[in-house]
Amino acid sequence: MEKRRAIYPGSFDPVTYGHLDLIQRAHSIFDEVIVVVAINADKRALFSVRERVDLMKRAVHGMDGVCVESMGELTAEYAVKRRARAIIRGLRATSDFDYEFQMAITNRRLSKQVDTVFLMPSEDHFYLSSKLIKEIATLGGEIRDYVPGFVADALRKKIKTGRR
Repeated sequence: MEKRRAIYPGSFDPVTYGHLDLIQRAHSIFDEVIVVVAINADKRALFSVRERVDLMKRAVHGMDGVCVESMGELTAEYAVKRRARAIIRGLRATSDFDYEFQMAITNRRLSKQVDTVFLMPSEDHFYLSSKLIKEIATLGGEIRDYVPGFVADALRKKIKTGRR
């Protein structure tokens, strides 16, 4: 019997406890979850793709059935190539819905065999975003309640050196 596989794409710049919460929720539904660090030329990431993949690998270390990859192609096509049945997307608030709904419909048109599954993070994490965490860190605020310690260290170092 083929395993139920899903992909969870995102920029993960950086990975947050909200992302990790969604990965765990997705893994309770699917046998395998492929976390896909997306290469998006339109977004100006603080961390390189390699750094984001490395940070995510550390964050999911020990989670059986979860792996981390990167991609620079259409999400729907990547899902088909990896034989995933679903694309996982997180919804934090109603403000996320319009964009996510458009993406889900577009992905369905690109590949009818892949569905989008929307998951909501726990109440402890629903307000988190990578953008907010980068802003807090840039202004000297404490971020260890929002990201793993090694991510907080990497983010502080990146901000301190000013390197992209």
